[in-house]
Amino acid sequence: MDYEEDALTNLMQIRAFSQVVTQGSVSRAADELFRTQSAITRSIRDLEQKLAVPLFERHASGMLLTDFGKCVLPRARRAIAELHQVPALLARLLGKGAARTDSEPLYLFNVRRLQIFVCLCETRHMQTVATLLGLSQPAISAALKVLENGVGTPLLERTPHGMVPSLAGREIEANIRRALNELHHIPADIAARRGVLTGAVRVGALPLGRTRLLPQAIVQLTSRYPGVSVVTNESAFSALASELRSGDIDFIFGALRASDYAADVYSETLFTEEMVLLARRGHPLAQAGLQPAQLKGARWVLPRSATPARRLLDDCFLAMAMPPPSPVVETGDLALVRGLLLNSDMLAAVSAHQLEHELASGELVQLPLALPNTGRAIGLTFRTGSLHSPAAQALIDSLRAQCAGIG
Repeated sequence: MDYEEDALTNLMQIRAFSQVVTQGSVSRAADELFRTQSAITRSIRDLEQKLAVPLFERHASGMLLTDFGKCVLPRARRAIAELHQVPALLARLLGKGAARTDSEPLYLFNVRRLQIFVCLCETRHMQTVATLLGLSQPAISAALKVLENGVGTPLLERTPHGMVPSLAGREIEANIRRALNELHHIPADIAARRGVLTGAVRVGALPLGRTRLLPQAIVQLTSRYPGVSVVTNESAFSALASELRSGDIDFIFGALRASDYAADVYSETLFTEEMVLLARRGHPLAQAGLQPAQLKGARWVLPRSATPARRLLDDCFLAMAMPPPSPVVETGDLALVRGLLLNSDMLAAVSAHQLEHELASGELVQLPLALPNTGRAIGLTFRTGSLHSPAAQALIDSLRAQCAGIG
């Protein structure tokens, strides 16, 4: 996560902006927020200066949103909504009355305070956070104390392994991350409204998508929009899903999970592909008429156990009245799979396009034995209710174009 405080808008200004939109005037917003009209006016002016765009047109009848204001409003409301959920989350976790739900959680409406909390969750070390953020250690301690006083419970616990998030800290971390990430998208949304695509796209890249399709889509995107950058994360799906939920990645590309995997994520199938058997050129089994029984005794490099690909392969072998193969190596790293196949008589079961360059060059060959019912849906996984940044949407569209007609 980016810890540059200047890169983010002020949450209290965002709060004032959102209320002026909701109430339709500065005076009514001031009454709602228990602030003076001059304070609300100053917040709006400072926010407009920060973003370098007019957010309102001032009329005798009230404040009307400009096109830029309409662009900022969805992010503003999402960020505020994430923070407003925190007291209720803690109340459910800790028991009725254990958390404060009767007032707005203003202790959360400070960007630097939220960044300190997130950074502590990541590093688990106060001095490291102080160094990263350019603050003193007492300042870090004071910010954490304000948060903990606000929620009414410890958010981090000191242990021999560092400062570990408490149960309450873990409960609210995703909301705080999502709120900060919504703020991060505001400048890029404004730039897109001006016709300039900028910002970073963060992609969870699973093995099935990252050898050809994702690189081609990235090349297409960044060639057309030089102001866009792409950051990929190659973690396992479970880790990527966690980052997707917190808004730290925009979407995941690769093999999809079952439709009932989780209610807070959804997927879009772009194509389906069967697995194939691969071996080095000249492998003894690379011959016509290969029968399943001839695979007995073969040495295998296979996907890790409990992965969808491995389960499909095991079921396929059982359907052929054969015990599932026992791998010599379990890995999801295609570079490792490639090296093992090229330098041994091992076999692998993968999707053909994952190693298509080696197949096209003849370094690897597809064995003439079908693997029925091993088709996997390949596509995009999103967080339910997420609002894609313009750059993320452009990369999604590019991936859709790359995958059109496959399978």
